[in-house]
Amino acid sequence: MKNIKTFLLLFFLSLFFMIIGNLIAGRSGMLFALLFSLVTNFISYWYSDKIILKMYNAKEVDQSHDLYKIVSKLVSKADLPMPKVYIIEQNQANAFATGRNPENAAVACTVGLLNTLDINELSGVIGHELAHINNRDILIGTVAASIAGAIAYLANIARWSAFLGTNRRSSREENNNTFILILTAIFAPLAAGIIQMSISRTREYKADELGAKYCGNPLYLANALKKLELGAYRNKMKATEATSHMFIINPFTGLKNINLFSTHPSTQDRILRLEKMAKVQYDY
Repeated sequence: MKNIKTFLLLFFLSLFFMIIGNLIAGRSGMLFALLFSLVTNFISYWYSDKIILKMYNAKEVDQSHDLYKIVSKLVSKADLPMPKVYIIEQNQANAFATGRNPENAAVACTVGLLNTLDINELSGVIGHELAHINNRDILIGTVAASIAGAIAYLANIARWSAFLGTNRRSSREENNNTFILILTAIFAPLAAGIIQMSISRTREYKADELGAKYCGNPLYLANALKKLELGAYRNKMKATEATSHMFIINPFTGLKNINLFSTHPSTQDRILRLEKMAKVQYDY
């Protein structure tokens, strides 16, 4: 099912590019857009995880690192292949998982995460990320990040095309196409946000639930989320909107309110769900 969703995302990306390419430069533009989308699809599937890790200047750690040991312990409980483990030099407490499948996965944590959480809370966060790997969310999430970036690039092309009037057709047709290009420049980023939202919000609940089982106590993750939410307000993160849905908590939480188009459900709602799990599990 996850692979079908990924295929559909890539298919509609290609179709979307071809339509806009035709508006910008006719048949030659459509051909260029097709080639561009094919390259984008190829890179999204095979290399987007490496690009995202490089984007955040993530550094791989070895078996001697404490974070690696925590991941290794939880991987045994989850019965998953050992992912590569990375650290990102940023102060905001956050983490994400990436890769195209469990055999080619990576978990990345910020320095702020390691400095903010205790070992139980850190286990909760790692459990959450391993749940994404187990649920095979990482491929579609990573591909969606590439698609969102590509759509943003497309919006810039449409914006400049509308401004410069690159279409050399009849005046009426050119005006119509310019209007469509302006709409594309405005609504393409919104479309990217909807794509991110549609794949992110429900999967976070599922990853919370399974991650709580991996770490052994739902309250470990609930307490971690409380600290992460507070930390997002205190520490800004150098991140991109295109990859925001990949993190355990939206890195821009401190800069804007959660709304209909948020990539993550309410952190408070996630915490309440985990606390209810703990109450049932331990009859608190």
